[in-house]
Amino acid sequence: MTTRSEVLFLGGRSGVGKSSVGNEIHAQLSAAGVRHCLIEGDNLDLAFPPPWEHNLAERNLAAMWTNYRALGYHRLIYTNTVSVRTVENLTAAMGDEPSVAAVLLTADDATARARLARREIGTTLDLHIERSDRMARELEQTVASWVHRVPTDARPVAGIAQEIITLTGWCASA
Repeated sequence: MTTRSEVLFLGGRSGVGKSSVGNEIHAQLSAAGVRHCLIEGDNLDLAFPPPWEHNLAERNLAAMWTNYRALGYHRLIYTNTVSVRTVENLTAAMGDEPSVAAVLLTADDATARARLARREIGTTLDLHIERSDRMARELEQTVASWVHRVPTDARPVAGIAQEIITLTGWCASA
């Protein structure tokens, strides 16, 4: 019998800490011996011109998830800004009706801007700040009420990751 898939979607504005929290969840689950994989959704359709109209991210997720499942993985951490808004499309791409947990990471403008200023060292800082501010408002207005909100302001990444792991129950069912 095949174990039902489980997926954790981490979403939020740029600078909120999705990658850092996703990597810390990966580290903590690995230390606990919990079998899982981590996919950075931003990398699944990073191209110019953007291929969004071709559903490339979903197609690449389907291919990657098929490969992970063939190797016996059934837990996925998926990070992407809007993943918590596109849960139905992403779970359909996975193709195996996973159990879903979704978390919208939040941070105030000052926190996100400070983090972006440390990360974006090239010519795109102003553009990232503008998009981050806009996306924060959009996500707050459009993300379903069942999606958990977890603030990241002035909190250690390890504590945020532990809170989310507890939410999933993955360590309890390792």
